[in-house]
Amino acid sequence: MAKHFDLVVFDWDGTLVDSTAVIVASLQAACADAGLPVPSDERSMHIIGLGLYDAMAYVLPGVSTDVYPRVVERYGHHFRAGEPHTPLFGGVESMLKHLHGAGHQLAIATGKSRRGLDRALEKTALARYFHATRCGEESATKPAPAMLLDLMKTLGTTPERTVMIGDTTHDLQMAASAGVASVAVTYGAHPREQLLELRPIACAASSQDLWQWLKHNA
Repeated sequence: MAKHFDLVVFDWDGTLVDSTAVIVASLQAACADAGLPVPSDERSMHIIGLGLYDAMAYVLPGVSTDVYPRVVERYGHHFRAGEPHTPLFGGVESMLKHLHGAGHQLAIATGKSRRGLDRALEKTALARYFHATRCGEESATKPAPAMLLDLMKTLGTTPERTVMIGDTTHDLQMAASAGVASVAVTYGAHPREQLLELRPIACAASSQDLWQWLKHNA
């Protein structure tokens, strides 16, 4: 069957890996460690996908940027402790193996740090399936289109032949800004209603639903 997309770009946290709860708990613990107001679950989930410093500005409005490094350091400490409890969603490795074998180029666009993503790829043994990856610290962060534009340039693809898959409005806004189709997944950080407002071409309620959609439409 002919491919509809040459390049399939995935977000990482909340899309391929079940890490939303650990991210929220780590951010809340980091704020508590620094003696700062602890953000709500909803506010904490909203920042998933953003670069850490953009996230700090959102969850700690009015707090001096001088405090950010302390919160970021404590966040990293708590997240690394919780990382062993962030498994892949069901069927993810089989999905990536199939897409890779079918000739698709696969990539990651994530707000994670390069160190964090490389550690996660090593832990999950998924690095072999990806042709390129981009992290928030390497270009303008989501929802800016920079990561997608860079990936398309690097891999020689066009917006019409690229699809972005993610669980946050930041992912879908990035795709729209880059002129790329998007697929929303509703099992991650952001509510289905917010994702649908950004008009993705499909909406998957589980990783298995995503896998089935990609089988027939990618």
